[in-house]
Amino acid sequence: MRNVWPLSWIARLTIKWKLTLSSALLLFLLFAFYNVAQFIYLERWMVSKERVNIEQQMNDTLNYFLERESSFDEQEMGALQAFLNNLTRSNQLIRVLDSEGEVLLSVNNELEDEGLQPKPVTETEVLRQSRGLDLLIIRSPLTIHQFSGTIEIAHSMQELTEWKEAIFHAMLIFGLGGLGLCALGGGLLSWQLLKPLQAMTDTIRKIKKSGLQERMKPPNHDDELSELMQLFNEMMDQVERSFSRQKQFVQDASHELRTPISILEGHLAMLQRWGKEHPERVEESLQISREELTRLKRLVQELLLLTRAELSNTELSVSLESLLVKNEIEKVVKSLRPVHCDYYFELDLRLLEGEQLLLDPVHFEQMLLIVLDNAIKYSGDSRCIKVTGSCKEGMLVIQVSDEGIGISKEDLPLVMDRFYRVDRARSSQRGSGLGLAIAKSLIERYNGSILIHSKVGIGTTVELQFQQLHERVDFHS
Repeated sequence: MRNVWPLSWIARLTIKWKLTLSSALLLFLLFAFYNVAQFIYLERWMVSKERVNIEQQMNDTLNYFLERESSFDEQEMGALQAFLNNLTRSNQLIRVLDSEGEVLLSVNNELEDEGLQPKPVTETEVLRQSRGLDLLIIRSPLTIHQFSGTIEIAHSMQELTEWKEAIFHAMLIFGLGGLGLCALGGGLLSWQLLKPLQAMTDTIRKIKKSGLQERMKPPNHDDELSELMQLFNEMMDQVERSFSRQKQFVQDASHELRTPISILEGHLAMLQRWGKEHPERVEESLQISREELTRLKRLVQELLLLTRAELSNTELSVSLESLLVKNEIEKVVKSLRPVHCDYYFELDLRLLEGEQLLLDPVHFEQMLLIVLDNAIKYSGDSRCIKVTGSCKEGMLVIQVSDEGIGISKEDLPLVMDRFYRVDRARSSQRGSGLGLAIAKSLIERYNGSILIHSKVGIGTTVELQFQQLHERVDFHS
């Protein structure tokens, strides 16, 4: 439990504190590593420099004694003493030993030599003695004719030790100050980095409290956080539109479903109350109820189809085939003529001769039926429906035209919205307002488009545009 507690404590910290502590620790470690590396390098450089100096002194001493061929008798001691006095630096000791380790000549410049035992050597050695006094010592053998001895040079490293202690204390003080600055810098850095996330959190709280209309205000910076805030706003726009559409869908669906249900309820109540006394009303009520039930069934089917068509993650059951467009249009129109025998269908499909499309036959028939059904409903007194086809700029175009009541400029952008019907209050038609929305959703799955041109009192033309077969269609399920 003792080993787990610090980790659980860290895990409970907020991201701001985690970023502050981690960035402060990282900056401090980098700062400490740099100072330690610099400290070690300087120490080794100064020790190396002292070693080079003391080796140079040893060479000068040896050369002097060898050139003079000194015998170290009493007559030479004065001159040798003077030479060594000039050669010796501050905090340094130079002495000459015989083969037995006895001191023949010694020069001491402010260096305490207590505890430094003479030691004759047969080869040069350089060492550092840290017991008691911190000394750098070099010993080298000296042989001149019959004389054999040793030269010792000892240099105090106390100044270097004091310098190291001073540097260490300075680094410690500045390191603690640097730790505080690192913590402050880490806090400012984390605050700056988390500022957009905090703004996003505040916006989400406002959305939860006030509604989906709240948005973030991204800064004028071209960075990742600005892009994140922009994407958040775009996502919220989509969510708001989806909720608005859902709300409108529920309202419109409830409105559209309420009418046939109310009619059915009224006629059933009337049959229950008056059916036995007035048999003539039974047939009429049953006929009306059947019509309303058919309308209700059709409305529900269209709602389900439109919902499935608009869900990108739902795979529609399709069977792609190469369709002869001209033959398919003629087949659909032929099936409508007996049902609408008082309407005149004028076909001009010469330009579509031999043209093919890669479509699901059911979807293609459904799109044509929706457009033709709308043309029949709103053709007015002319009762003339024109169907033409052409190919232009790699697109196959099917036009369905009527000479009916037309659509106003204000209503034209809205006619493909679900449940929208032009001038509902005065319209005697009883459609659901879903047909064009279904046709639009289906045709867009084949990389096609639907366009509407209309003038009030003159008529309406609906264009279905598809890519020609030689430009292969990518079907989106």
